[in-house]
Amino acid sequence: MKNFLPDEDLVLLLIKGCRKNDREAQKLLYKHFYAYGMSVCILYAKNRDTAAEIINEAFMKVFLNIRKFDVTLPFKAWFRKILVNTSINHVKRNRRIFSEAPLDEVQDLQSNETITSSIHYKEVISMIQELPPAYRTIFNLYVIEGYKHVEIAELLGISVGTSKSNLFKAKEKLRKILQAFLKEDYVKTAR
Repeated sequence: MKNFLPDEDLVLLLIKGCRKNDREAQKLLYKHFYAYGMSVCILYAKNRDTAAEIINEAFMKVFLNIRKFDVTLPFKAWFRKILVNTSINHVKRNRRIFSEAPLDEVQDLQSNETITSSIHYKEVISMIQELPPAYRTIFNLYVIEGYKHVEIAELLGISVGTSKSNLFKAKEKLRKILQAFLKEDYVKTAR
């Protein structure tokens, strides 16, 4: 059965149902935003199973706090904030140690970095998932979410220097992963 309501109207209708603890509305809201939620959570998780755990936890928070949502604001932005915070909490619970490195070890990355357009989205996600949890979290918060190092430090309970250091290390590790990928890809196409 195809739904003919405009997206915003459908979401408002589902939110209204969720506020009444209507299981069908919760199920439909979950289905409607699952792919979007997964696209956010997979950035912070080691694999799809962990991302699924995070998204389920995030939806529980949504359903428990749906009455606090201001319907005059976009639901997707509110939901994203819950997804990111739930992902951060998951990282904190499962990996409490963020490595500390002196600031003088952090160097500026070359400004002539290039990204090849031949890499598929799933391959990029896979590369990000290869990063250790601390690096992956800070990389996502800084690069994807647009947080500043001061904000990241506050969110994660670490120093600004640790945030900068871990971002630098994440970029270096991603550079090595990318180089290995491109080398492997070159070997495959040369055959």
